[in-house]
Amino acid sequence: MGPELDPDILENGGLVGKAGEPKEEGKAVPSDEAIIDALRTVYDPEIPVNIYELGLIYEMKVAENGDVKIDMTLTAPGCPVAGILPQQVADAASSIDGTGEVEVYLVWEPAWDMDKMSEDAKLALGFF
Repeated sequence: MGPELDPDILENGGLVGKAGEPKEEGKAVPSDEAIIDALRTVYDPEIPVNIYELGLIYEMKVAENGDVKIDMTLTAPGCPVAGILPQQVADAASSIDGTGEVEVYLVWEPAWDMDKMSEDAKLALGFF
């Protein structure tokens, strides 16, 4: 278990994870693929599939200055890892060379469902 999220953020969404520093001059901005690969290293401890393949990442934007904004959701509002998973996402994205500041926002719309999972995730969880 991690720190408790503010009940208002848990209900309505908002900034839930932050990491990194402004990008160093002269460093190239990372590709979307590099950041996605980093996100694939983050797992919900209750599910043996990474958060990207689970479909928890709804949007990711990499700015020209290397800053990254990620909108993510959870499988349910009462998810027991709500207090740690978003920060793990921020830390993973910020670990990529050339990344600036990373902000992770919790969103609830559209609601997550199993259709958002990749085919690999469904296969790993026995849905095929």
